[in-house]
Amino acid sequence: MTTPPALLIAGHGTRDDAGAEAFRDFVRELGRRHPELPVAGGFIELSPPPLGEAVTELVERGVRRFAAVPLMLVSAGHAKGDIPAALAREKERHPGISYTYGRPLGPHPALLSVLERRLDDALGGTARTPRDRADVTVLLVGRGSTDPDANAEVYKAARLLWEGRGYAGVETAFVSLAAPDVPSGLDRCKALGARQIVVLPYFLFTGILPDRVRQQTEGWAAAHPEIEVRSAEVIGPEPELLDLVMERYEEAVKGDLRMNCDSCVYRIALPGFEDKVGLPQQPHFHPDDEGHHGHGHGHGHHHHGGHSHSHAH
Repeated sequence: MTTPPALLIAGHGTRDDAGAEAFRDFVRELGRRHPELPVAGGFIELSPPPLGEAVTELVERGVRRFAAVPLMLVSAGHAKGDIPAALAREKERHPGISYTYGRPLGPHPALLSVLERRLDDALGGTARTPRDRADVTVLLVGRGSTDPDANAEVYKAARLLWEGRGYAGVETAFVSLAAPDVPSGLDRCKALGARQIVVLPYFLFTGILPDRVRQQTEGWAAAHPEIEVRSAEVIGPEPELLDLVMERYEEAVKGDLRMNCDSCVYRIALPGFEDKVGLPQQPHFHPDDEGHHGHGHGHGHHHHGGHSHSHAH
């Protein structure tokens, strides 16, 4: 009987201790649910343990093959560059290991269902039919990125959330690095005639940025008492999320990946980002990683379906 590849979960990292612990709890729960698999997880930045430590943990448990799944909603710089480069570095550190790389979670229907639940919860369970939702405008707030492709994915999630659910509209904003920001997004909802707004954070776990979304929402609401504004919760470690990670794991193991490169800033010259085409990808060294002052900066590749998507010259 062939031993299945281990599962490595790659997280973004947060300065929020509760958010980092939520990730670590999630990794432990995956391990409990799948005792047949070695499971480990680590972060690219900000939080312990670093991704390299998680790889070392697997290697020390006798693992030689693993599938890495980025626990991220959109494919931005971390998923496209930092994680592949870090994995390439780990392959140099641990000769004899091999891995496949899965795709980010994306606006999967299962996660859209969780977002819908979060909206229902924020509305007190009173808006479960299209008629009830006709006066509800949703502002979906993403992390924000310097990668236009990543920002576009948040808009795609907003559109898919709107389809067939009966909300007056689903608008989009970002809490960092991209426009429109949260107050501007709320201004847009108001300009479109919104009477009831629910601000929905497009985040997996709690953290500094979701807290900032709530604070900015409360500030805007205080200045606009004529509009009812509510804040929804983050996605959280729901069963749908656990199942989706395993779906991404199975895809990676089988090589059944269908990542879309059509608007990737590293492949296509997008206006204002032409200098990123073919850019070499360096590992993002985690401050807790014992080797982060060393050498061995490998160029990253991300593997999309049948082709290797390389940023090296």
